Amino acid sequence: MLAIKPLEWPGMNQAFLFSFAVTVAMGLAVIPYGKRRKVGRPVTWGEAMVGSVYVFFVWFLAFGVVPHQWIDHADKDLGWRKDKIIYGPLNLLQPDTYGGSFPITISYEALRDVIVVVIHVIFFALTIYIISWWQKRGATTTKELEQSTYGRPLVRKS
Repeated sequence: MLAIKPLEWPGMNQAFLFSFAVTVAMGLAVIPYGKRRKVGRPVTWGEAMVGSVYVFFVWFLAFGVVPHQWIDHADKDLGWRKDKIIYGPLNLLQPDTYGGSFPITISYEALRDVIVVVIHVIFFALTIYIISWWQKRGATTTKELEQSTYGRPLVRKS
């Protein structure tokens, strides 16, 4: 029996990459919907419920599933544990307790946790951007002309 093995790249995790891509795509899918929807149109009860479930699901993916998939990948596939110490290129980060000159001991588990924080910051920034875009989507900026003492706009002839 011939079994086709999927392409495997070292250090890549399909579950993490897929959940990250789906979450970003679902978050950015709000923008085309917002461009299509009329500004100021009242929201029905059903639309509000569907929208709230959608946002909850995207946030569940962004702040629950994606970080979990990264932690799972770092622990199981990459083997980033507390006892695995980062020495860095040319042993620049080798801690002084292990014969180096760097005063801090950094484990791969700490690096894993920093990456989780970065994932949270990325999704938090994406959330703020989308909320801000949604609130400003109907606003048009007009440049106000300088007014005379009588309250009329001044227009210069060229």
